[in-house]
Amino acid sequence: MLSELAFSADDLALTRFAVSPMWEVVTSFQLLTSGSAHPVHRTWVDQVRPRVAAAGLDAGWLAELIPPNGYLPDFLTPPPGELAPTLATELAAIRATSADHVLADLDVLGRTISRCQALRRDPESRLAQITEEIEAYWELALAPYWAKIRAVLDADVFHRARQVAEHGVGHFFNDLHSTLSWDDNTLRMVRRHCGISRETSGPGLLLVPSAFAVNMLTWSRPPQPPQLAYPARGIGTLWEHRPVTRIDAIAAVLGRSRAVLLAELESPASTTELARRTGVSAAGVSQHLTALRDAGIISAHRAGRSVLYARTAVAESLLAASA
Repeated sequence: MLSELAFSADDLALTRFAVSPMWEVVTSFQLLTSGSAHPVHRTWVDQVRPRVAAAGLDAGWLAELIPPNGYLPDFLTPPPGELAPTLATELAAIRATSADHVLADLDVLGRTISRCQALRRDPESRLAQITEEIEAYWELALAPYWAKIRAVLDADVFHRARQVAEHGVGHFFNDLHSTLSWDDNTLRMVRRHCGISRETSGPGLLLVPSAFAVNMLTWSRPPQPPQLAYPARGIGTLWEHRPVTRIDAIAAVLGRSRAVLLAELESPASTTELARRTGVSAAGVSQHLTALRDAGIISAHRAGRSVLYARTAVAESLLAASA
């Protein structure tokens, strides 16, 4: 299927980028449940899949609404109104979805399983349940890694915007993905499903880089601009192990124990895991983690009965500066 999206001067003027937490939710969940051993995201899948299963999220609302491949309900990815909306902002937009839009999406999804039928009967209360489950999934699967993911997405937006500034929109679109081409003010897309055109979408275009998208994904609902989610560049380095080479420099500021803990948080970990790895007592680890969290250097995320600690963007910048 070949889709064509014509651009007027006004459409080009309304073309913009956004980083969307919900696009990362749906694409990461789809990847997680696809059963494929993705070569780039294997480390993340191995860490996250057991947590998601233990929480029962592999058999809940998301499992029924997000198939391993194919159509993703549009109401799960509302158009971001700003460059980088919070998850809370997007969840509020999901809860505000009209019943007509929910029903239309379910018709396209074509599933008749029990939860989808319940969503048809009572969209308002069921959407509240869905967003609660999304929050639980986010805390387990994405929040501990968000600093790394967000850095890749921000870098992609910066690179693409610079491409437009230096070479123009035609060069940018032709370089974005192998299924896209730009010619005569028209963006052409080779699509397996869900064709898109100006007749089925609003003005402009919203471009959303994704760390977990495998292929191009489209969203279209007038009068909103169409969304185009694309695989972000640089994801091959997302889960690379990057040893802290100058721990002494960080230790001079934070103290050796805290510097060691920060180095160990290459992947999110619990107090017990960090104590076992470092030889510091669990009580000592807890005290140091509290100090690092209060300083905004790490973040804490509930995972069942334990808490996972992860580096924040502040920590990643600190470690990058000391490399």
